[in-house]
Amino acid sequence: MQFVDLKAQYQRLKTDIDARIQAVLNHGQFILGPEVADLEARLAARTGAKYCISCASGTDALLLALMALGIGSGDEVITSPFTFFATGEMIALLGATPVFVDIDPDTYNIAPVKIEAAITSRTKAIMPISLYGQCADFDAVNAIAEKHGLAVIEDAAQSFGATYHSRQSCNLSTIACTSFFPSKPLGCYGDGGACFTSDDDLARRMFEMRNHGQDRRYHHVSLGINGRLDTIQAAVLLAKLQVFDDELAARHKVASHYDRLLSHAVKTPVIRQGNTSAFAQYTIEVDDQRDSVEAALKQAGIPTAVHYPVPLHLQPVFAAMGQGVGSFPCAERAGERVLSLPMHPYLEEEQIERVAEALLSAIRLSPHA
Repeated sequence: MQFVDLKAQYQRLKTDIDARIQAVLNHGQFILGPEVADLEARLAARTGAKYCISCASGTDALLLALMALGIGSGDEVITSPFTFFATGEMIALLGATPVFVDIDPDTYNIAPVKIEAAITSRTKAIMPISLYGQCADFDAVNAIAEKHGLAVIEDAAQSFGATYHSRQSCNLSTIACTSFFPSKPLGCYGDGGACFTSDDDLARRMFEMRNHGQDRRYHHVSLGINGRLDTIQAAVLLAKLQVFDDELAARHKVASHYDRLLSHAVKTPVIRQGNTSAFAQYTIEVDDQRDSVEAALKQAGIPTAVHYPVPLHLQPVFAAMGQGVGSFPCAERAGERVLSLPMHPYLEEEQIERVAEALLSAIRLSPHA
């Protein structure tokens, strides 16, 4: 059983993917070829954002967003400690300080009620993560940001395709950043990412900064990075975009089946009213018994993953911030208990049932059950 079955997806799309890659090989425009602009137009149209700025990775997308906002030394950016390391890493890499705020224990997204207390005169932005595929509470976050004159960056690495009160993820804030890492709901065959905004000036800056700060060839108006999306990756994404809605529907069906089989025994994903999730992961909580459950599932041939075992404030590189164990109890509790099960559009019912049966058996056999 595959945790994410990219081979099954490729077999479905093989003819289209192969043809699109061959077209790139034929025209030879491997950097910023026509497929890149086509992809950006399609992604912008899907989200409703005015601009899509593709880039080389989801990490680069975060970096470009922060750079475009002018965030640097001495600034603070409020974010969640319960996320992949890149979120805090890009803030710190620019010399700014990530200021962590604890999470909602049900959705694992940043708790808006805790944000305002973390705002200081140095705060420049709030960066909520739309974790596991569900958008953070952007109405609440945006209201706080507007009150204090702050930008909002959605870390939408896992939530492209999700909706928040009928609005698309990646069009809910000042800037949004997503990832096209292969295992994402919309993924390429390497690294890739994109930023989204409806602000003309921010879009211009990000288009320039992703290509060494150029506004035209050999004319550099700012400092930037080599952050361009490869044309071949754009071609792969164009093929996958054709079936993306079908795959989202399939992810929802898989999640619903898991819910029916497991919700009586473990904490299953909590999707807030008005939201839909892209289900980048299907993540449950296993109280005080995760190691034994993981081992039992592995023995049964079922892959699992933990997203994420160590919150950012407990990472060694951030130790100097002095936020040790107990600083963010909800994030720490989640890090000790979450477990992601196989999730992709090509999971068959019998495979879902096999996962559920093995999980329930492991829980019953656990000494903590």
